[in-house]
Amino acid sequence: MRWMRASAFQNDELDVLKVIPENYKLVIDNPFVRVLEAHIPAGTEEKPHRHLRGISVCMTEYTLESRILPDGQWTRNERKLGTVYWSEASLHQVRNVGKTMSHTIRIELKY
Repeated sequence: MRWMRASAFQNDELDVLKVIPENYKLVIDNPFVRVLEAHIPAGTEEKPHRHLRGISVCMTEYTLESRILPDGQWTRNERKLGTVYWSEASLHQVRNVGKTMSHTIRIELKY
């Protein structure tokens, strides 16, 4: 999925806000962007979910493993406070394999 129209995304049953509402909070939603605040507790694995393409800002230091579905390999990421990274829209799965809760602000583009 290279990109997804915002209207189609809102009806997606795998939207992260529908799948894991306990870990994700909607901060801003307008015609251009959707901003999410994410907290993934240490030692947890999230259910498969989707994100729009966008930028993430790490608000804490944490260690995650993630994989693109349906058949991607798990990849470990050591995130440092202040790290900013880009990711394309995807269906993926994440697990926090570190000892600290992850805290991330995600800015998703709607176009």
